[in-house]
Amino acid sequence: MIISPQQVVSLHYTLRTDDGATLDSSLDREPMDYLHGHDNILAALEGALEGCEVGDQRVVSLTPAEGFGERDEALVQYFGRDAFGPGEIEAGMRFQARTPEGQRSVTILEVGEQQVKVDANHPLAGQALVWDVEILDIRAATRAELSAGHPLGLEVSHTEVEDKKVRR
Repeated sequence: MIISPQQVVSLHYTLRTDDGATLDSSLDREPMDYLHGHDNILAALEGALEGCEVGDQRVVSLTPAEGFGERDEALVQYFGRDAFGPGEIEAGMRFQARTPEGQRSVTILEVGEQQVKVDANHPLAGQALVWDVEILDIRAATRAELSAGHPLGLEVSHTEVEDKKVRR
């Protein structure tokens, strides 16, 4: 079986910057599963994996635009300290903020007496990335997974749920 739309793919990956610094890896935990063709992973990475088979290994280099986008300095803004409520806040903390475009993760850059400087760029925005990927398993998605738009955990017996018929 090859990777194509409507397939659930299980893989191990190591994500690095283009200078070799490791950012994340699944090697010391469970593999990552995704539903191919359903925007579960970055489009450029998904495209590079199309047609791979179990056992294939790929090194996929992505430009910032193909990854998490270029940095946008307009997304670095100041807000009144009172916008963050009564709790303690400090540089490096991350929050979910409501924006006209929906929820967005923001990082606190600086905390002043009156203002807080926040960055709404993705933490990996502006970075070229290298994905080392090994394909471990490929299977057809179940109807439930296709409906959900992503793989469902092993705690659900998809076959049992889909094959039982309601009798009246």
